[in-house]
Amino acid sequence: MKEKIKEFGMGLGVDDVGFAAAIDYRSAKSPKLESLFPEVKSLIVLAYGELSSCESPNPQLAMNGRLDLMEFSRSVNYKMARFLERECGAKAITVPASWPLEMSFKTKGVIGDVSLRHAAVAAGLGAFGRHNLVIHPRLGSRVIFTAILSDVELDSDQVISEDLCDNCNSCVDNCPAGALEEEGSTDVFRCLKNSQPYGIAGNIRFWLKFVDASDEEKKNMLKDEKFWRLYQAGIIGFQYTCFNCLNSCPVGRS
Repeated sequence: MKEKIKEFGMGLGVDDVGFAAAIDYRSAKSPKLESLFPEVKSLIVLAYGELSSCESPNPQLAMNGRLDLMEFSRSVNYKMARFLERECGAKAITVPASWPLEMSFKTKGVIGDVSLRHAAVAAGLGAFGRHNLVIHPRLGSRVIFTAILSDVELDSDQVISEDLCDNCNSCVDNCPAGALEEEGSTDVFRCLKNSQPYGIAGNIRFWLKFVDASDEEKKNMLKDEKFWRLYQAGIIGFQYTCFNCLNSCPVGRS
């Protein structure tokens, strides 16, 4: 069954496919899988390599590469789930690379319903690096993941026990927000303030300032490029402006 599923996934253009029994998936902050899908038995995790777009100093082109990848991954996720349901007689629930996720004061919009990093590690697709991202043995840090929850019983792939990170600290030195200073922890709010300045926090700050502004100040704020970028982010979704942790990591790059 695993060979059949993996062959289908690779045929869709996925860079790697891994499997994890639901019992082997552990994430301290995300909810239990059973609360999302009571019949869950396994996770099929799909890996996708980032394009070189993430190297561009132009934020529009860099983000567009990520949007292209997310659009592709959504299509693949749906096709894989259809394959599981139609060809394998399974129930399948797709887990996206990013949004939608729970946007609440409790989670601050930073906790995924399924931690794809922990799912990838459980499925033998990589190991955590100093930047707290998953390093794939071939793709390095330039990789994102999606997953499908299934009621089919599948054994976990062999977990990668070797340390794929060379501990060069390049990610730490090149983080403009200083979000990686504490080893084993990412200061998510420092990261997001820099990498996603037009997300919900930036939106709230803008409108709180707007309601207290004078009529003339409001006119000027609506002409400011920050409002224009907030407007665009509201249409196309989260806009990342920093890929330094990916670009600075030498693992997997020739």
